[in-house]
Amino acid sequence: MKKYKYIYLMMATLLVFSSCKRDEFLNRIPLSDISPENFFKNENDLQLYCNQYYSSLPVQNLVRADNNSDDKANSSINTLLNGTLNVNSAASLWDFSLNRRCNFFLANYSKAAIPEATKNIYVGETLFFRSNDFFNKVKDFGDVPYISKYVTDTTTSVLFGSRMPHKQIMDSVLRDINFAIASLPVAPSNGRIGKYAALALKARICLWEGTWRKYTGAGNEEVYLRQAVTAAEEIMNSGLYRLYSTGNPRTDYYNLFIQEELQNNPEAILPMRYLPTILMNGVSRSIGEASDGYSKDFVRSFLCIDGLPTSLSPLYRGDNSLDDEVQNRDPRFPQQIATRGFDFLAGDLITLPRIGTSVTSTGYQPIKGRSSSLAAWNANQSSLDFFIFRYAEILLIEAEAKAELGEATQTVIDNTINKLRARVGMPNLVISALVKDPKSVFPTLPVLLDEIRRERRIELGSSGLRLDDLRRWRAGTLINNPETILGMKLLPALRAQYPASQVNGIVVNADFYIRVYPNIAARTWNDKNYLYPIPQTQLNLNPNLKQNPGW
Repeated sequence: MKKYKYIYLMMATLLVFSSCKRDEFLNRIPLSDISPENFFKNENDLQLYCNQYYSSLPVQNLVRADNNSDDKANSSINTLLNGTLNVNSAASLWDFSLNRRCNFFLANYSKAAIPEATKNIYVGETLFFRSNDFFNKVKDFGDVPYISKYVTDTTTSVLFGSRMPHKQIMDSVLRDINFAIASLPVAPSNGRIGKYAALALKARICLWEGTWRKYTGAGNEEVYLRQAVTAAEEIMNSGLYRLYSTGNPRTDYYNLFIQEELQNNPEAILPMRYLPTILMNGVSRSIGEASDGYSKDFVRSFLCIDGLPTSLSPLYRGDNSLDDEVQNRDPRFPQQIATRGFDFLAGDLITLPRIGTSVTSTGYQPIKGRSSSLAAWNANQSSLDFFIFRYAEILLIEAEAKAELGEATQTVIDNTINKLRARVGMPNLVISALVKDPKSVFPTLPVLLDEIRRERRIELGSSGLRLDDLRRWRAGTLINNPETILGMKLLPALRAQYPASQVNGIVVNADFYIRVYPNIAARTWNDKNYLYPIPQTQLNLNPNLKQNPGW
């Protein structure tokens, strides 16, 4: 039985802090409900105030995740990648209300009559969330206004100033997250943010920023890549975390994402927890109704069980059917994609890919986080937990950052990539034996880095990180590959096995691959998509803001 005391329960009770309007420039939300002189008296007050931040945690709930990338081709085409996004479509991302609340706390917390070290725990929490908030804004918009103090004068030039350069903001973010790491406890009480969650965020931030600086030519990338390594290794060396495994390589990866309780899972650096009758979700059901689908391009990236890509392995059986395609492949294939025998719901076993329905768009139906239990199928009655930060990502960060620095030895790979492969029974990656995949999506990339990126793509499928990866690698043109919007092969003999009414509307190309969007044969990447547009409403309010290139 789950205990009912953990902090995530507060996410269901944050209305006192979230009922304000968010439609004004930089969200100048009145905080008059709180009198600093009367409120910030003790630790309980600081903790209560900080509770409101937790609804912004980067929870990976898996529903339609990565539809804005080359990994997926949902039945509804992504507007960013299709070139139909308008300049106000990202307005909800231009939200400074959390930043304002963090700054309000930082201006007033010192009034509490408690030890400085105790105060700093909540300063650390505040800076953790402010760091993540600015990290997201920089990824989405590049240069943004950077406000690090509470502003009461709504006419001030601080509010109506210009955008601060990306690199300058990220240097401030790094300082903030370092303070959080130094101030937060190793073993936080009641499930609050602790040191290792902050280290996980730092590792994610620093890998993104270091590679972004490298591949955009912005420079000074090494400091961030080394900070990513430092953060990852501190987590790895703590001895507190390891990959979840019961010794069943054909089920462990799938089972990892349908667990009722992640609190004591060794892979969970920070879980999002749900409790029966208290706080529940409908994610497992939504995954089963999402009209979602992995792309042919994503599916082709799975290695064969000899560790070789399909273009080189004699074990590859081809793709004339999904039954053939899954044979001799990385066991994460059938643990992420519904294949014959998968229990869709309480004994309803998959025999044919469920094309022509609301279940999947490509035939490659995502099942990560999809439970077959009736309890999880009941609308908004699931108590399956999600990851916020997962140890597997830390291993991938360590491997990639080390490779970018030219320091990825076989020992590094054994401690990272090969641990991930061992969980699913895949052979080790041996650097000296690597052969470049002739069909690699990164033909000019060194083979080791190429394979690390492949491992990241497979292990983190449906985690919502793929567009961030394409942006930091400056690899948006991968979207141009026609296979990113194709599904499985539907030969006439296979089509004949379905009711005609179910498959009559399905269009295939000359090679019989499902065309998810019949009106286009491929998407065309536009470099403006490396950033979202500044909402026009904000440009109208503040003439000092300038629109992002191309919008």
